Amino acid sequence: MDLSFERVVTRRHFLIKCGMLALGSSLLPKLVKFGHAQDVRRGYINKTTARYYESLSSKQVKCLLCPHGCVVKPGSRGFCRVRENDDGIYYTQVHSNPCAVHIDPIEKKPLFHFLPGTTALSIATAGCNFTCKNCQNYTISQANPEDTYNYQLRPEDIVDLAIHYKTPTIAYTYTEPTVFFEYMLETSRIAHAKKIRNVYHSNGYMNQEPLLELAPHLDGANIDLKAYSNAFYQEIASGTLLPVLETLKTLKKRGVWLEITNLVIPTKNDEESMLRDLCQWIVQELGKDTPVHFSRFYPCYKLNNLPPTPVQTLEKAAEIGQTSGLDFVYIGNVPNVEEENTFCPQCRSVIIGRRGYTITDFNMKNGACTFCRTAIPGRWE
Repeated sequence: MDLSFERVVTRRHFLIKCGMLALGSSLLPKLVKFGHAQDVRRGYINKTTARYYESLSSKQVKCLLCPHGCVVKPGSRGFCRVRENDDGIYYTQVHSNPCAVHIDPIEKKPLFHFLPGTTALSIATAGCNFTCKNCQNYTISQANPEDTYNYQLRPEDIVDLAIHYKTPTIAYTYTEPTVFFEYMLETSRIAHAKKIRNVYHSNGYMNQEPLLELAPHLDGANIDLKAYSNAFYQEIASGTLLPVLETLKTLKKRGVWLEITNLVIPTKNDEESMLRDLCQWIVQELGKDTPVHFSRFYPCYKLNNLPPTPVQTLEKAAEIGQTSGLDFVYIGNVPNVEEENTFCPQCRSVIIGRRGYTITDFNMKNGACTFCRTAIPGRWE
């Protein structure tokens, strides 16, 4: 490692970097216990053997983690930028070196039926197995780990932080958690042993074998179903649709609490027929009780030429979701809209009122509507 890149942060800068200044409680005393974890270093890497790959001839390897199935020559990396073939052994470069550590409302994931009003310790590393042209976090998702400022935090350190700050959940988020699979898996196992829950916000682009290994340690997931269109996935994300659909079905079957986000992008995936196909697939394959978040697009990254999604388009998407049979349809990235509240599907009363990430009303008891006693699906305790 080139230590000329090392940058020891001040207490205030570290807290700002971690997004925790407003908590009024410093992470630094806890991190000093961890040795050098209070340092943030550009390009800090903890090289660890990858779990899912097979050896090929001439010391090549084939990655088995995601559907890209990269065949990687010695000295090269896979599509995600963070897995490298070193003389025939495949290594992950993103284990115990997150570039983002924050405490967020669980509603930010977004998860609306999972411990509402609580917080999640949220982590991410560099890298992604998609190249979404609209990515809001492209400065880290489309970066190599050598190019980001990373913290030295082992899985047990992440769990200790969650315990210290009394966050009932750890969230693997911001970039694509699939690319830091080993880190996520090890952390989630330790977290469950300490009675801490695990959730991830993912693009769903993971092969079934690693997903089945991870699923028992996941309590909740929000998966981006970007469009019910393979052409959209190929154009916008450099991926394909079918593996995402398989991920959704597997998580549902394995009892992981599941919510879906669809970012509605003008001229790309906002056709009513495409939105209807998406909603009907969810109802038929996952169930009408699956919450769906239609989120507003804002110009970003390589799609700066497009306008923000009109609110009327999002309202139409929500209407399509409701007429397709979905019980819980939300609109995201738009302030002060009715569709950020949770309504009882039976009596239509507001059972969880929201303003942004703040809970304003909570009319539930024992997982049921207090007005008509209809059971509301979710994870409430």
